[in-house]
Amino acid sequence: MSIRYTTSLDGIEPEMLDGFFEGWPSPPSPATHLAVLRGSHRCVLALDGDRVVGFITAVSDTVLTAFIPLLEVLPEHRGNGIGGELVRRMLAVLDDLYSIDLVCDESLVGFYATLGLTPGRAMMRRNYSRQSGSPT
Repeated sequence: MSIRYTTSLDGIEPEMLDGFFEGWPSPPSPATHLAVLRGSHRCVLALDGDRVVGFITAVSDTVLTAFIPLLEVLPEHRGNGIGGELVRRMLAVLDDLYSIDLVCDESLVGFYATLGLTPGRAMMRRNYSRQSGSPT
């Protein structure tokens, strides 16, 4: 396995994005996933050959703050350091900003702490009927 990392979406097609959003009852389609990547302020992709095996996205005001809404590695590629490398690369891209926030499950707090993030509190709202990104 030879993983290549990129911040470019050049040449990325929906069929290269199969298998993400594991466990989501109504996951975005690969085409919608690509639209999410294109609409993000920044994204970093992990590729194994011509298949995307991991990604991270950030939204930002480009002045003070950024939020990391999505990080995912395909199940068969987990445990190989790809997720940590994606986070490190995204934090480096966003390093000139005042705050970089994300929300995670309790089980992931330790993972993010090893990457230099500190626990905080968050409030959120989820519209699960819009989870796929498609009109209802």
